[in-house]
This record gives sequence, structure tokens and C-alpha cells, in this order.
Amino acid sequence: MSAEKLPALGTPFFKLLIANRGEIALRVMRTARRLGIGVVAVYSDADRDALHVRQADRAVRIGDAPPPQSYLDIEAIIAAAKATGADAVHPGYGFLAENAAFAAACRDAGLVFIGPSAEAIAAMGNKAGAKQVMQRAGVPCVPGYQGEDQSESAMGDQARRLGFPVMIKAVAGGGGRGMRLATDAASFADMLRSARSEALAAFGDETVILEKAIENPRHIEIQVFADRHGNAIHLGERDCSVQRRHQKLIEEAPSPAVSPALRAEMGAVAVQAVRALRYEGAGTLEFLLDADGRFYFMEMNTRLQVEHPVTEAITGLDLVELQLRVAAGEPLPLRQDDVTFTGHAVEVRLCAEDAEHDFMPRSGRMLRWELPEGVRVEHALQSGAQIPPYYDSMIAKLISHGNTRAEARARLICGLEQLTAFGITTNQSFLISCLRHGAFARGQATTAFIDVHRGELFAPHATAAGDIALVALLLHLTRPHAPRWRSGRSLAASFPAPLRFQLGDAAHECDVVRERDGDYVAGGNGDTHRFTVDELGEGTVRFWHGRVTETVRFHREGDRLWLQLRSRTLAVRDLTLAAPEARTGSGNDGKIRAALSGRIAAILVKPGERVAPGQPVLTLEAMKMEHVHVAGIAGTVLAIEVAEGEQVTSGRIVAEIAAA
Repeated sequence: MSAEKLPALGTPFFKLLIANRGEIALRVMRTARRLGIGVVAVYSDADRDALHVRQADRAVRIGDAPPPQSYLDIEAIIAAAKATGADAVHPGYGFLAENAAFAAACRDAGLVFIGPSAEAIAAMGNKAGAKQVMQRAGVPCVPGYQGEDQSESAMGDQARRLGFPVMIKAVAGGGGRGMRLATDAASFADMLRSARSEALAAFGDETVILEKAIENPRHIEIQVFADRHGNAIHLGERDCSVQRRHQKLIEEAPSPAVSPALRAEMGAVAVQAVRALRYEGAGTLEFLLDADGRFYFMEMNTRLQVEHPVTEAITGLDLVELQLRVAAGEPLPLRQDDVTFTGHAVEVRLCAEDAEHDFMPRSGRMLRWELPEGVRVEHALQSGAQIPPYYDSMIAKLISHGNTRAEARARLICGLEQLTAFGITTNQSFLISCLRHGAFARGQATTAFIDVHRGELFAPHATAAGDIALVALLLHLTRPHAPRWRSGRSLAASFPAPLRFQLGDAAHECDVVRERDGDYVAGGNGDTHRFTVDELGEGTVRFWHGRVTETVRFHREGDRLWLQLRSRTLAVRDLTLAAPEARTGSGNDGKIRAALSGRIAAILVKPGERVAPGQPVLTLEAMKMEHVHVAGIAGTVLAIEVAEGEQVTSGRIVAEIAAA
């Protein structure tokens, strides 16, 4: 496709407002500017200093509402477009991207909406209605229940009719929110309540549908495009099977499980469906593929997908450009026979979360952010950027492309190993473990991949004694008011410098001594290691340890030290000068503390109520997911210290239980 400015065909536009934030806002800006289209950003108060705000031609504050709701304020976004002279709106993904009322409001305001019609969004935005549309179009669907009777008893009866396990899904859902797996009748009521609560908070609609859970399927999606002139094509499939919390972590194209014949069959079904809808723009049909090669429709996303870069990599197409041209009234610039696929592409989602603690999302400041070479990185970060607790935990995407799947996978592993993300916990190491795992390498990953291989993926990393000694050395060299390091011999050996620090869940004590020859000896309990520091720069140290020379990146801030050591990011806390801390506990002392910063979504017990260990007490919503907080002991609820809807910070006491 050419990089010329859009011609005046159908519904031309010249200034684009992007009704989103973060990496997708920057991604859309990049293509719009290449096509000669001006760009306008919107932002919440939490995003005042965000990169997408700084890089737009103009930016409009829409932050009167709480940050998550700001980007859902249709009136404010329409007003921002009018105030800045924008004549088109791109919704990105998430927020209002699949909101039919928003598409209609843009149309009524004379703005070009970069996406399908409000009617198409409404038809496919409701999972129950979407399945009916697809069934009429001859698309195979997962057996389920989409009825109007939403009573708990009726839903329970339908679940038993389908047979467990059963998937509960919000009709207006997306991104894994409002979705729960009920494995048996005993757990169904709790899973139903939890799904409804999360759906109501995320989408304002607690209606759900039921689907028969297909055991260990592949999650395959087909990318489609259609224009107003009756043309429709597909751009092949993406395999999105590696997931946690029903949210995708790794996506690739093409799928290692899809043959050319199956691709043609699934693609033809997808094109048939969008033709039946008289669809316009980009869309994705999502299917489950079972072990026998049978596929079943799940839902249609009427927007650009997070994982669209892998399709761009193997087709050579810019999907945002296609969106803009179709919205401007141009016919699709290619037919199905023109679509070719070259090589293989893999994408990972880098998330601010603690994979080892149930993927708990984390917010805070990204102290140091440096990108690798050789892979595509979609992000909106910079060193010092604040990651707020209000939005999805995904902070970046890394995409690799190679002639073969093995080549693309190797490049992505290398890119992740070179990425520097200090200051906040991410899933960087976990993603490397997934990509290196034999089952993924062989192309055998299903949606059960993480659960099946949990023991290997979460195997504890034993930190070698030499690495612990290196941590001690770095703490010593970067301590406050430390004399400037100089190479060469010293006039006299230094006294041992004692250090105490925490690495992971373990505490260590080490001594560091600089000897007359300039070398450092670090260690404890008789296990010492000699280091020759060759170079100490701003955030990097080059040293010899035995016969090996190595360069390590690090960042020191107060009593915290981060270092990147052979593909692992280590977070260290210097306890040398710290006073003994009060016990924090996890509820076993009767006090329940917020595990992370977020909003109290639901309070499930009352003061005076008796509770059992493990019983849910309240749910906290953070980064678009609900997190259940349970009683640590048996006893009586003494106090609830928060109210529903209240924002709380990590570590705050939210409830107290008097032991039985």
C-alpha cells in the first residue's frame, strides 16, 4: 500500500482523535501521521504526563471522572473532537472500541468512526445475539445457553443440562473479564456471582451466557476485513492459546496446528459471516479448535486486536492503514488471492504483574526502561513513567518475525533477555520460561498450557552463591555516599563491610572487602568470591569472576537495587541500615490487608458474621480484574474498614477478624 495521503473518496477526514491511551494510541498515531493525518489525544488525570499525550498534535483532558471512567465518557470525547477540529475517531481497543452507542454518537455528530457500523457492533457485541447470528450464517458454535431467564436456578439447570465443566461468560465481555469456569455443580453459584460482579464493574451489564467447556482446545482467531463496496477477505489465523485468567499472553501467526486446508475452511466461514453482517472494517472471529480439528465459534471482536502485529508481520500489511482507508470509503486494495503469508511471527504481552503470585497486577514507577534490538516493541513507556493501577496490566508488546517458527521464537527470547524493565514487577521471566518450554517449542500449547505445565513454568530459580556475592558487591559499590570507584591497586586493604539484604523471600548476610590489588572479595559463611571490577558506569558494571567476564545492568534507588543477570531481573532490598519491621502477615493474624492498590468491588460479609478459613470476605478490582480476599483464620468479623467503591492502597487493613 502506498504512503500517500488519503484521497477524497466517500467520507474523507484529515484530523483523527484517538479515544484511547498508551501503546495503542501511539500505534494509531504512527500510521495516521504517515498518511498525512493530524492526531488528537485524550487523557485522564492519571495520564497527564503520559507519552501518548506528549506526542499528539493536541491533547484534551477528559479527566473529571475517576481515571477508568474518563475514557468511557462519550460526551466528553465527542466534545474533545469538536473542540479540536477532528473529523474522525479511532477507538483503539478496549474502553469504547466495541460500544455501539459510541459509534452511533460519532455518526450523529458528523464524525467518521474508524470501525464497523453501530448496528454491526450491537449485533456482535452481545455474545448471545452473536451466536444466533452466526448459527443462521451456518457457522458452527459451541453448545450453550443464551436465554433471557438469568435466575440462579435457571442458570443452574442449564449448566447441568450442558454438563460440567461449563464456561460462564459476560454477554458484553471481552479480554477475559466476566468469565469463569465452573468445574462442578458445587462451585457453580460462586462462579456465577463472581462473573456477574466483574461483568457489571467492567461493562455495566451483569448478563451472562453459558457454554459447554471444550477440554484443552486451541484458541484460534481469523482476521477479517470488509469494505462498503461488498468486498471481504481474511488475513489468515492467529493462535492465542497461551493464556492466564482467560487472557492471552502469547500469540503467533500462523498457528502450528492449522493446515493450509483448515485455514482455507476457517477463513471461508469467517468471510461468509462478515458478508452476512454487511460488515465494514477490521474484525476478528474467535474459534475453539479441538484435538480432532473441529472448530467452534466463540465470539466476534468488532475492532483491532491487541495481537494484530503478528498478522502485519507475515502479510506485510499495515492493518491500521487498512482501517483508515476503508473508513474513508476506499475499496480494499487487495483481493483474497493477493494475500500472501511469509515466515512466522510471535508476540508476547509484557504485563506489570507478579506471575509467581497468581499473576497479581502491580502498579508503580518504571525507573529504567530500555528496549532490545531485533524485535518490534509496541509501548508507551519511558524511564520514570508511572504505571497507574486503573488500567489493564499490559504495558508493552514484543513481536518477532523469522523465516521459520523456531527462528521467530529464538529472536523473541533474545529480545526479552535484552529488555530492561526496572522498578516494577513484570512477567518478563515467566514469558521467557513459556517460550523456552518444550511443549511450546514443539507447537503443542493449548489453552491448558500454563495449568498443565505449572510446576515447570514456576520452578523456583536457585540463586547461585556467586550471584548472591555479586548482589552484595553492587550494594556496596552503590551505597549512599560511597566513594567514587577507581580501578587499580589500593594503598591498603579495607575493613570488611557487612551487608544484610533481601532477595526474593530469602535474607542474606555478606561481607565485602577490597584488597590491595584492587579486587573485591564478597561472601559469607566461609563461601567467598573474588571479583575484578573492570568498569563501573551509570547503571552498568563490567567485572571478572573467575575466568568469566560479564556486563550487568543495574539501577539503585534508595534501599532498592534491580539488576539484570542472565535473562533474570533480580529485585533486592538493602536491609543493612533498616530497623526491624513489624510483622505484615497475610490475614493469619486476623487482619486482612489489600494485596494491591485498587477499588473495593464487593463486600461479601458483615460485622458479627462467623467466617471459616479461606472464605471470601471482599473483592478488590485492579487493572480490570477482580481479586478475592479471603479470611486467614476462623472467627467472627470484627470490622470492615472500607466501603464498596472506595479506592485503597496496597497493604491497607480492609477487615479484621477475631479468632474463634
